[in-house]
Amino acid sequence: MAGLGRSRLRRRRWTMKMEDRRVMNQTCKVVGSGMLVLCGAMLLSGCVVLEEKYNAEKARSLNFQRLLAQEEKRTAELDSEAKRTKKELVEFEARNRELAAQVQAAREQMGRLQEESEAVKESAMLERKAMQDMRKMAAPAVAKPKKVDELVSLSREADALMQDAAKEMANLAPPAEVAKPSAKAGTTIHVVKPGETLFRVSRLYGVPIEKLKKWNKLPDDIIELGQKLIVGME
Repeated sequence: MAGLGRSRLRRRRWTMKMEDRRVMNQTCKVVGSGMLVLCGAMLLSGCVVLEEKYNAEKARSLNFQRLLAQEEKRTAELDSEAKRTKKELVEFEARNRELAAQVQAAREQMGRLQEESEAVKESAMLERKAMQDMRKMAAPAVAKPKKVDELVSLSREADALMQDAAKEMANLAPPAEVAKPSAKAGTTIHVVKPGETLFRVSRLYGVPIEKLKKWNKLPDDIIELGQKLIVGME
């Protein structure tokens, strides 16, 4: 009986050992499977993260390239705009210089026209003055005639005398001569003829009016018929 009990005890122990081994094996398998699943999940998670990072970097790189292309295009447009603006500036400066030259020419022309207008006015005034002087010199120093016929006759005689005197003075005194006793050697003299003014004499000999006034000590621009004027000095 004792031997049978020992045999049963040994069997029970062996059965328990086998059961423990089986449980251990199953536990190891479960733990191993869990570890594999965990490692796979971690590996898969890492791959997903790497893929997301890669996609993000790729998108960032594409965005940077797009921005770079836009900046290059904008730079080219700005360069073209700068060249066009520079060309327009050069054209504007050339046009400005041309307009400035035209304005200067217009001012000079206006100045010349003004000088000529003043000279014409002065000449007209002097001519009127000369005509008045001639009329005064031609008027007979007598009392008022009682009849119209006498007045007409006297006027005609005065005109004839003036014409004769003018012809004689023109024959005796040429336009340019050295006949003035007090004039220095090399001095050119002009005798004023009917209708001549200081402006005309100035134009005739190409001498400024101020020089003529200075040489002849004239207080103004009024000259008289037969007056001798210095018009040239050597």
